Amino acid sequence: MVKLGQSSFRRILLSRILLLSVPVLLVGEYVTYRKARSTLLETARQNLTESAVRKAETIEQWAKSLKSNLIGASESSMLQSVNPKDYQKFIAQLGQRLPAQVDCLQLTNLKTNQVIASTCGQQPIQSLPAKFWPPVQQQQTLLDDKSVYISLSLPQQRQGTANDRKGALGGENFPDAGKEGRDTQASLVLSAPVYIRRGNTLQLSYALSLQSALPVQTSAPKGSLAGYTVAIDQDGTILAHPNINRVGGNIAQEADAGRLKSIVRRAIAGGQAAFLHLFSFERNGVELLAGYAAIPSPSTTQENSKWIILAVSRLDYALSGLEEIQQVLFNLIVGLVAASIIATLYLSRDLARPVEKLRDYAMKVDTEASQTVPQDFQIREFNQLSEALNSMVQRLRSWAKELEVATKEAQVANQLKNEFLGNISHELRTPLNGIIGFIQIVRDGYCDDREEEMEFLQRAHDSSMQLLNIINDILDIAKIESGTFSMILEVVDITQVLEDAIDLQATQIEEKGLKLILPEPHDPIIVHADPEKLKQVFLNVLSNAVKFTESGSIKISLRLESKTNSGSFNGSADSTTGSSGQSDWVVVTIKDTGIGIDPEHQQKLFQPFVMADGSKTRKFGGNGLGLAISRRIMESMIGSITLHSAGVNQGTTVMISLPVNQQSNFYFQSPDLVTEKGNFKS
Repeated sequence: MVKLGQSSFRRILLSRILLLSVPVLLVGEYVTYRKARSTLLETARQNLTESAVRKAETIEQWAKSLKSNLIGASESSMLQSVNPKDYQKFIAQLGQRLPAQVDCLQLTNLKTNQVIASTCGQQPIQSLPAKFWPPVQQQQTLLDDKSVYISLSLPQQRQGTANDRKGALGGENFPDAGKEGRDTQASLVLSAPVYIRRGNTLQLSYALSLQSALPVQTSAPKGSLAGYTVAIDQDGTILAHPNINRVGGNIAQEADAGRLKSIVRRAIAGGQAAFLHLFSFERNGVELLAGYAAIPSPSTTQENSKWIILAVSRLDYALSGLEEIQQVLFNLIVGLVAASIIATLYLSRDLARPVEKLRDYAMKVDTEASQTVPQDFQIREFNQLSEALNSMVQRLRSWAKELEVATKEAQVANQLKNEFLGNISHELRTPLNGIIGFIQIVRDGYCDDREEEMEFLQRAHDSSMQLLNIINDILDIAKIESGTFSMILEVVDITQVLEDAIDLQATQIEEKGLKLILPEPHDPIIVHADPEKLKQVFLNVLSNAVKFTESGSIKISLRLESKTNSGSFNGSADSTTGSSGQSDWVVVTIKDTGIGIDPEHQQKLFQPFVMADGSKTRKFGGNGLGLAISRRIMESMIGSITLHSAGVNQGTTVMISLPVNQQSNFYFQSPDLVTEKGNFKS
């Protein structure tokens, strides 16, 4: 019998589900919408930041390419042999061989200050400085980047100069090969000296100049997150912008001047690539998103002079997929509400209660302490569902723990892989480009004489040996990881091996002006080792000391010390081992006054592909394999290698230890740190 004030289960269930589900669905739609918007903005942030880094790298490589091409052209032996009347033809041919981004190429007589050959008309593209280059070039002296005079040309300056000087220069008519877009962005104008042999001396006669506009992207279609390019120098001058009227202006005149100035300050202070919002950078008030990165200014050699490269995109372009998400969410809510009403009409008390219990258990399983899954339902299928749910929760918890561990390991491995691929590609490309460049110069006959030809061939040989060393390191670590790395152990004098390694590094130490402190003369110290692999360890450590020490000294010391054996030694029978379990070890200490290493990073340096600074912008080269190979070699020879540094700019001490094969008469006392079982004594 139905009592007054009561209602049916279905009606109550329907009303309560609607009262609860509709607000929840609306809140869920709003949260989902905000999450989708945040995700799209995060994607845009990452893409624009990466795009800014790529654009910055493109401009930096573009400037370096212009310098190298200009230096190579100015030193060409063709200028020595070409008749001055044929300079125009030579410049035209040279302009066709240069990269497409070179807009203008001119040859100027420095005595008359007249353009004698040009690919873009007779108007000078640059006012050449007086006495910037020496009048006579020293023999065997090659031009470098410091020999290139660089200036920045803005579109307004080029148009003003063209109007002021039009028709002012006499002489023959030159072709005007002005390229589309040449006057829409800032350009770099570079000039290099041309020395002509007159008698036994090379005299300054001409200046070879080229002009090239910044390689920038001036449009960003909807849906693309690469963004258009904006370039700003550290003084706030806008160098590149899709709107030519904005080029040459200053960010101080912009409504977002505060944000833009903060970018410039951060770039000068050495900040990394980042992201920001711009609300008034466009005159029509469109909100923008911008990723930015800084590069050294190509137009000046001053330290800390930067260009800031921005990849800019409209906010509505970044959120272009949000409208579709809104429509999907709306349809989803309508469908869920309708499904809830229909489902409620067919529910009964016996069906709703078990479902609610199992639902409550499922919702609380990850937020509260473990609870027992509801069981003993009257319906057999719900009991089976309860058991399956309990089993699934247990599996999910186990998988979640495994997935968390695997995710962390994958992130570390992926980071190391990316750093290694970026660094090793740079380390391989640098000597390979050198080999190609030197051989191409010799092949094309640009060398003045046999001596210069042999010099270029020697440089190519040195670069090829550097490339071979890198490949050998990679092969060694691969053999070590696969267990196929082999050594031939023999009785060897460690002092002789150390002297050989020092001799190979003596030239680099002398070139850097470092002070080398050697141990006092001593008797031979015999160890059981592979001499070539031991020399490789010494060379790895010495080359690191030279590479990371800009000034100061490198101190090498030797000493013998007694250590307690932790186990049996598989060396020869001549090993010095006392009855008390003591054995003599030789310790080679290499201590430098270089940049040092953060204590947090010292242990991981012995892992393959790991460096203290693995970024693309690192100052020092290397592939991160030297210390890893050295540790594996020393462990294979029953030895050890350890590293210690008090911190950044505090120098580094590396200790290489091996058991002595026979008693030595030499005991060298050193105040350096002593290692025992791989740990530093206090």
